[in-house]
Amino acid sequence: MRALGFDVGRTQTPITPVMVGDAQRAKLLSAQLFSAGVFVQAVAFPTVPRDTARLRVMLSAAHSREDLGFALETFARLGRACQLIPAA
Repeated sequence: MRALGFDVGRTQTPITPVMVGDAQRAKLLSAQLFSAGVFVQAVAFPTVPRDTARLRVMLSAAHSREDLGFALETFARLGRACQLIPAA
């Protein structure tokens, strides 16, 4: 995710934050990812401070390499479309 340009903060757990900032943008991206087959939750104020909205990504041993590849490709495509990461 970092190599694609996403800000994933720091984590030492299977939960990885994908920093978005704007709450509406995080909710929209979460919905777009869900429609594309990737389930992640948007987290916004008051759960996190204002303007620090994020997507909550949870990895699991149940995910196959194919699952992870699909998720990365989908994140990259939609992250570029919403200008969260730079175009390739």
